[in-house]
Amino acid sequence: MDTPTVVSRLRAAGCVFAEDEADLLVAAAATPAELDALVESRVAGLPLEHLLGWAEFHGLRITVGPGVFVPRHRTEFLVDVAVSLAPPEPVVLDLCCGSGALGAAFAAAHRPRELHAADVEPAAVACARVNLPDAHVHEGDLYDALPDSLRGRVDVLLANVPYVPSDAVETMPPEARLHEPLVALDGGADGLDLARRVAAGAPRWLAPGGTVLVESGERQAPVLADVFAAAGLTPRVHESEDLGATVVTGTAPVHPHA
Repeated sequence: MDTPTVVSRLRAAGCVFAEDEADLLVAAAATPAELDALVESRVAGLPLEHLLGWAEFHGLRITVGPGVFVPRHRTEFLVDVAVSLAPPEPVVLDLCCGSGALGAAFAAAHRPRELHAADVEPAAVACARVNLPDAHVHEGDLYDALPDSLRGRVDVLLANVPYVPSDAVETMPPEARLHEPLVALDGGADGLDLARRVAAGAPRWLAPGGTVLVESGERQAPVLADVFAAAGLTPRVHESEDLGATVVTGTAPVHPHA
């Protein structure tokens, strides 16, 4: 099968970036039969990144596998904001890490003294251990996964939590809805269930002056900022028009007992 044929099949299946995807699939296939199988799977709706075994994120190739959340390009903005706020040689935590893409991108841009990552999904944890070979990768539910020795020491807390409201999950593209774990997509009634839990626990884990960063929808941002404020953190909303991304940060007091 030649590249124009691949493009035609992908375009007929509704792939918006058919030409780019065709080039990647052709390059990934070792034989014509393998190419045919890859195209067949993509036409059937499997995520391109799961077929390739990697996703491009913040200039890096991040390993991803079946059942693992694929990092979105808009989330690169969260990494950029984190790097801009981080002190030298920070202690970094990538919570709800998925593939570990945020931790890997942050570490490539701003070397941490210590890097931790955690996720509740075993497949994601296995993936993160590949992408973060020098990090401490933990399995468990949010902060329950972490060692007590990390309490009060985190300078940068990256939390790419799910923020799609439950009743909107069914409107997501099939490749996400059918092939990524629901726990990585569904944010509860208003999309902020996990973000609230992250905010509530953050003060116990952040170092003085440390910051937690959470991606949200534009309309959710004011609500999330209030959640951070209620937790004793100083909130700020950051927006990127280019990426269509919104990030809410909450910064711990420098003198927590003042």
